[in-house]
Amino acid sequence: MCPLPKLTVRWTIGDVHRRGFQALRLSLLGAGQIFGNSAAYTVCVNSIAADEAASRVGPLPQRVDWCAVSRDDLPGFIGRQLGEGMAEGVAWKFAPVRLDQTTHELALDNDCILWALPDALRQWLTSDRSVVMAEDVHCAFGQFGGEFEEPRNSGIIGLPPGFDYASALEQTLNRRPVLLSSELDEQGLQVATLSRQPRCLTIPTTDISICSPFHPGTYQFGRCGAHFVGINTRHIPWSYYGRPADECLSEHWARSRARLAWFLDGGSAEPAAGAEGRI
Repeated sequence: MCPLPKLTVRWTIGDVHRRGFQALRLSLLGAGQIFGNSAAYTVCVNSIAADEAASRVGPLPQRVDWCAVSRDDLPGFIGRQLGEGMAEGVAWKFAPVRLDQTTHELALDNDCILWALPDALRQWLTSDRSVVMAEDVHCAFGQFGGEFEEPRNSGIIGLPPGFDYASALEQTLNRRPVLLSSELDEQGLQVATLSRQPRCLTIPTTDISICSPFHPGTYQFGRCGAHFVGINTRHIPWSYYGRPADECLSEHWARSRARLAWFLDGGSAEPAAGAEGRI
């Protein structure tokens, strides 16, 4: 556990596949082991009741605030760029844009699990001006393609104290007033906004791997964590090398959960590659 400045850590979750809640539990446990009492932990819940989300995750050793959010929690400039149905869950990460602008604020995807602190996050926590994003294995920015040509993803976003993220996002949308219609548009908006900041740090995939059975993902964990992209999806309507993609993803997640059983043993420096267990 690291002595760190006051920190807000947040997640966003909706009515996703049960794998997503299993991952969220591990993400919460990992963050709690790294940051301890120096952080406040909040899960913003949409589409289902906050109590239901907490029940699906189960008891945790740290205090976690489960906060129900709705479309009313989105800033007006985001709401004006959305369709009625918020397709693919786009924009829920902006409900609200920030929880506490007086602290460092770290937003983790529910399928992003850390067991150690990456150097870029440590550097970000010692700066009052830097933002931080995660490296990706390919560019996927939706309608914001071309704004930034290096692979990044919004599974980990770090904002410094006092940073007016809402105004920065609005400036990006004023420059490119697209209708946000997919998760890739949401990611592209964030990457386009943060990449323009004077001090933008990057967490490399060697630290946080893009862990997926589908190319260009990897089966390997990173030095500090892994981002299990795709496990929230309820159904993937295609096959991969002759097998249903759902089957490939479920198998990969089951094996990964077994390797992450070290969480139940109080935590070690890294997850054991051969560990077995049920989380």
